[in-house]
Amino acid sequence: MEEQTVAHITPCPERALPAESKSPSRTFWVVLSVILICGIICIAVAATLSFAKTSPKPLLQVVRLNFQNRPGSRMNQSAFMDKSKNTVTYCITSPSNQTTSVLFDNKNGYVCYKPSEQNNCYLRMMDDRDRDTVQMSFNLSEHRVDQLPLPNDRTQYYREFLGIVPGRQVRPEEAGEAVRSLCGQAPIYWVKKKDGPPKQRLIYLCIDICFPNNICVSICFYYLPE
Repeated sequence: MEEQTVAHITPCPERALPAESKSPSRTFWVVLSVILICGIICIAVAATLSFAKTSPKPLLQVVRLNFQNRPGSRMNQSAFMDKSKNTVTYCITSPSNQTTSVLFDNKNGYVCYKPSEQNNCYLRMMDDRDRDTVQMSFNLSEHRVDQLPLPNDRTQYYREFLGIVPGRQVRPEEAGEAVRSLCGQAPIYWVKKKDGPPKQRLIYLCIDICFPNNICVSICFYYLPE
């Protein structure tokens, strides 16, 4: 009788151990999952906040300056500054409502002329005065100058002669993106600054353009001797 009672009271160790080993394993994985989820959320929040702090506010990349006509003036022109492309484009509108464009490509060091009555473009290398003009235009755009009066009596006027080099057409790949965008499919020819055309050479066309530094230029083109 006593042996049977002891046999029934004594617990079986083989059944108790598996129940105790499963409980810590489930708790461990639950805690680990919670930690991982919290870590991912914290990293995402920190990345969003750091991006918002470090990202600069978008700047106005394209600015237009309008030149206000004075009484009796027939000139109407505007200047477009594109800081992302480092270019300044002057658009001169004639009384017949035809627009000639002059592009200063400071990135590639070119000045490109696209006359309104021509299906051609003319390209030359920039000089120091051209770079000063570009910088002056950028400075004006930073001060948000919307309109500029055309130069007054203190304006300096001079004429500039550009000789068109015959047979020297510019390849589109060497002209740069800004020039290609301005000229499209029109052929582009090299031009060179000269003191003046020979007497037997006739002036082909002229473009009048004024800059914010009280300087107006009459740019005249003619063909160089072949």
